Amino acid sequence: MALDFNDPELEFSDLVYAYQSWVMAVINDEKLDGEETLLSEEIAEDALNAMRFLPGEVTSAIETSLARVYDVDPEELASLLFPED
Repeated sequence: MALDFNDPELEFSDLVYAYQSWVMAVINDEKLDGEETLLSEEIAEDALNAMRFLPGEVTSAIETSLARVYDVDPEELASLLFPED
């Protein structure tokens, strides 16, 4: 289900969920050798759109928390999420 960024009912938690889903999918696909690929174009697109509305502190906190939970080096996670940087 793609997020509708014009929906007045869209809440901050929806944006956080979209970004968190993307980070978790990247970790699953790249680090956990998940049996099925979780990352989809829709998940990535929603997350990148959500980033426009989320403060950097929030996206950083999500990345740091999930890196800790899944025992992934935060710098390695950053390079997986943003390989062009």
